[in-house]
Amino acid sequence: MHPESSNPSKECQEMFALLSQYLDEELPPETCEQIRSHISGCAPCVEFVNSLKRSIELVRNIEREEQPAPLPAAIREELKAAYKKMLSVRRGAPAGC
Repeated sequence: MHPESSNPSKECQEMFALLSQYLDEELPPETCEQIRSHISGCAPCVEFVNSLKRSIELVRNIEREEQPAPLPAAIREELKAAYKKMLSVRRGAPAGC
């Protein structure tokens, strides 16, 4: 990326398209070397890669929220009945359907 420009060069765009695979070490060695070579001489790309690495690390460190226990069958049935009753009232149908 050219320092005087906020638009990435064609080469930078090509690097951006491969960065996830590069960081996950899924590319052939020669492609990795091309990316390393480009990044080493391109300050905006260095900044972008470091930002991407920080983002990936933050996402990996997010604690998974504990999932609530499933509702017991009796409560699910009560909710279904209440929902059906609400729909029948809205439609003007008898509530016992």
